[in-house]
Amino acid sequence: MTKRTGRHLISLDDLSDADLRAVVDRGARLSRRAAAGEGVGNTALAGDVVGVYFRKTSTRTRTAFSAGALRLGAGLVTYGPDDLQLNTGETTEDTGRVMARMLDVLVARTAGDPAEMRAWASQRRMSVVNAMSAEEHPTQGLTDLTTLAVRFGAVDGLSVLYVGEGNNSAAALALGLSRYRGVRLELRTPPGYGLSGAVLERARELAAGHGSTVTERHDLDDGPADFDAVYTTRWQTTGTSKPDPDWRQVFAPFQVTAELMARSPKAVFLHDLPAHRGEEVTAEVLDGPVSIAFDQAENKLHSAMAVLEWCRDAG
Repeated sequence: MTKRTGRHLISLDDLSDADLRAVVDRGARLSRRAAAGEGVGNTALAGDVVGVYFRKTSTRTRTAFSAGALRLGAGLVTYGPDDLQLNTGETTEDTGRVMARMLDVLVARTAGDPAEMRAWASQRRMSVVNAMSAEEHPTQGLTDLTTLAVRFGAVDGLSVLYVGEGNNSAAALALGLSRYRGVRLELRTPPGYGLSGAVLERARELAAGHGSTVTERHDLDDGPADFDAVYTTRWQTTGTSKPDPDWRQVFAPFQVTAELMARSPKAVFLHDLPAHRGEEVTAEVLDGPVSIAFDQAENKLHSAMAVLEWCRDAG
């Protein structure tokens, strides 16, 4: 059998429009098959070995890629934060060179500088998947797009309100949604906690090319309304801390409540989880009838499988 050449997912901005849509559409198809009670496993990665390396905590992403790899017929090697010789001084480059000779895919969460993953991705033998860095959470963005595609039948033309910190999940959402046509994305972020200038500029540039809009404000004073989806994330992002001791006071006005949801009566609620009820969202919303947060979590599996197939060019 001819050895497959690996493809990498470090940032959504690295993907062509066609590749982004292909991964999302594949994840949506797998999600619909699962909902219909059909099996979602296949042998697309039979003979491959997937490494899963997480330095930071994870429930959904780690489980999704581990289960997804197994459902696709791959073998699995898992590493904890203290398992690699990186902790004894081996260089990032040497670690990547060795792994590329043994693994077909490496799924990594560093919560740090993505340059490390780009160093590992400087070859084509082993695919590298960014399962979350400090700047972006691309696999979460693909999950979010998959969830919207399943719920609404298409992502084009949707209006999405994002409320909360402009963190790595928000960055991926902006870089992903801006690639679809006629989308309206409004980000309402606490003062001093918006998207990075570079990500916001790039998302606006992409949106302009697709007839879409990306805006950011630092208040909810106008009562934003008439959205198809309202999205938030927890206020304390995995692997980060905030230097301002009074940050909770700054974030308090940005809670998603039933009153906010009522301004968009047809909207669904999304959350990338884990959630802290009573902080970024009330229990009434998260556990209520408009919440699809746990469907979104399940779609982590379907999206992960789509990513793995795409990386191995096996979809």
